[in-house]
Amino acid sequence: MGYTKPCGLISFLACILVLVCGEKDIERGTASSDVDGNAKVSALFTLGDSIVDPGNNNFLPTIAKANHPPYGQDFIDKRPTGRFSNGKLTTDFVAAALGLKDTLPGYLEPDLSIQDFLTGLSFASSATGYDNLTAINFNVIPMWKQMEFLKEYKAHLEDMVGKEKSINIIEEALFLMVAGTNDFIYNYFSFPIRKHELSVEQYQNFLLDISSNLIQDLYNVGARKVGVTGLPPLGCLPMVRDNQRNSVESACIEEFNQIAISYNKKLKENMETLQARLPGITLGYLDIYDSLLDIITYPTKYGFESSTRGCCGTGSTELAFSCNVVTPITCADASKFVFWDALHPTQKASEILANVLIEQYIKFL
Repeated sequence: MGYTKPCGLISFLACILVLVCGEKDIERGTASSDVDGNAKVSALFTLGDSIVDPGNNNFLPTIAKANHPPYGQDFIDKRPTGRFSNGKLTTDFVAAALGLKDTLPGYLEPDLSIQDFLTGLSFASSATGYDNLTAINFNVIPMWKQMEFLKEYKAHLEDMVGKEKSINIIEEALFLMVAGTNDFIYNYFSFPIRKHELSVEQYQNFLLDISSNLIQDLYNVGARKVGVTGLPPLGCLPMVRDNQRNSVESACIEEFNQIAISYNKKLKENMETLQARLPGITLGYLDIYDSLLDIITYPTKYGFESSTRGCCGTGSTELAFSCNVVTPITCADASKFVFWDALHPTQKASEILANVLIEQYIKFL
């Protein structure tokens, strides 16, 4: 499968005259931001799946899209953008908290501004995973290709601002990598190939080796501030509950949660090893498991009324094309729900998770 970036996005040399006239914009784009005076970042970049994809899949021939209503019903101008949410993603809130911009755009968007380019982009693709087979299943961008896009971006950035300044932007930027959920839900436990080849433990190690190689690749590109999320409580996701027990109101599926727990433990250990091996890097393991589990277990503490089903439709299976304008009984107020569709958090839940990640992890990177 080929992945081609729209011509308007790669013809950056044609923007040189604009850049010459807009030097102040360049300076603002490379200025550091802060959260409580701790984390200093020049830009935010994300690689991964739908949790951090603001709409790159809009430009792919895939069914894994969210560029139609009711997605985006609470976003700016109430428009669908390709985000798998009723509004903003966690990384939109992170970008805003860092003082970079209100929302983090996708690399494949055709109308990026100079400031967008300088202060961070998302290379993520919904439905992808660390395993290339996961991406192939849905015809989306695999992680290795997202890394190639990052390298392409770096080359264009150097053309725009010069080698020294581009190195500084990359070194002072925050890189977040979010993947793994689709590898288990939509690959290992849905298709026979990997399950036939590998045990759960072997598959975990297979994914962890890939994530370690990607961190090494980020380091080689020049990244020095990298955060990697672990898996969420897989067994508590509405779609998993429904698939395993035909009811979103059932208890969380403990087998799936234990897989996530053991994977996260190994990921954290791997990152500690890489931290010791890669001079100058600051690696952060970002725990979303405990935070999301607490929200799901005690929804009223966070102002939610429902934490077992999604807002869209029945909230048990609706996702992507099956969550649409004719989907019956979609809730009137998504802020009462932890989940927007059968898999993804609502804007409100994403904001809560963003605040947790910033306070507990990102501010120290």
